[in-house]
Amino acid sequence: MSEYWGGDVPWLGIKDATGNHGREIFETNEYTNALGIANSSARICPAGTVCLSRTASVGYVIKMGRPMATSQDFVNWVCSDELNPDFLKYALLSETRALRMFAVGSVHPTIYFPEVKAFHICLPSRDVQDAIADTLAALDDKIEVNRRINETLEAQARALFRDWFVDFGPVKAKMAGDAPYLAPDLWSLFPNGLKDGVPEGWKTGVLSDLLVLQRGFDLPKTKRTDGPYPVIAASGPSGTHNESRVEGPGVCTGRSGVLGGVYYVEGDFWPLNTSLWIKAYPNSTPLHAMFTLQEIDIAAFNAGSAVPTLNRNHIHQAPAAIPPMNVVEAFTSLASVCYAKISANEREGRTLVRVRDLLLPKLMSGEIRVGDVASEELSAA
Repeated sequence: MSEYWGGDVPWLGIKDATGNHGREIFETNEYTNALGIANSSARICPAGTVCLSRTASVGYVIKMGRPMATSQDFVNWVCSDELNPDFLKYALLSETRALRMFAVGSVHPTIYFPEVKAFHICLPSRDVQDAIADTLAALDDKIEVNRRINETLEAQARALFRDWFVDFGPVKAKMAGDAPYLAPDLWSLFPNGLKDGVPEGWKTGVLSDLLVLQRGFDLPKTKRTDGPYPVIAASGPSGTHNESRVEGPGVCTGRSGVLGGVYYVEGDFWPLNTSLWIKAYPNSTPLHAMFTLQEIDIAAFNAGSAVPTLNRNHIHQAPAAIPPMNVVEAFTSLASVCYAKISANEREGRTLVRVRDLLLPKLMSGEIRVGDVASEELSAA
């Protein structure tokens, strides 16, 4: 009922779990209130509660960063002083594959509570738990820091794009007589006024004047082989392949099934047939094109009924402002600095993930001890 929603109690759902596997979370997609809690079997769990998804998407593990309530799709552990919540989280993460074997049902896989109550883990002393959890958490903390830095860098590039190409900030500042807020060489790129809703000297046209979209390529599952090239589906990155079909950097968006996501790919890649990739940039560049697509309500061009489908010929006709290439190239030069840092952080993040995933089962099983981690990290780097 609507009166049960929209409060200040975070409501942990499956979407939160699948999007934050292995992480500590503080915000959720939905919120309930005291009335909702009072009229349900849910209760508010304290910060530090460890949660395991047990239905539909089975085996996702998260830790509450603040008091929250959950649906019945979760098993929740409130840890005593004898159990470090992070240690429990890592113990569950190390057994993800085994946990999913307990799920029954083909349409709606579920781990039932009798099976959950039968779970056992080896529990070392609290000091050992803390040492193991701290070691793994240090890696996860750095991964999280890199992720947040990348979000900030991407937001900075997006804000610059919106200022120049959506809000026409420099032009309007000149019209208002405001002081320049860009370097002189950049400030001089913008005219002193607007004409027909766009900066003087700019053209109005359609999206195909900026970029040309092309359907992706079939990749039968029987032929997929892991490799260095990202595979991009309608929903975004979907594994890797040992061959590529498109030279990077490039941009993809969903064509069938999932519409609205726009994905930038630094290197060569394979766009699946459920996606569209930008084949040509007549008056754009990959970074400029990516932000241009992100400003369009792509889902509004849905031409499907049962399955959302994007007709590229339709979206090609979306109205677009066509800026001079020197403005596009100036933006690309600035945005590229952000994305070079993003790429470096992503590469470091992948290395940290490999190290963490190497250490996790060995630390949890006792194969290695925390004092041995430094040499293990060196050999994995």
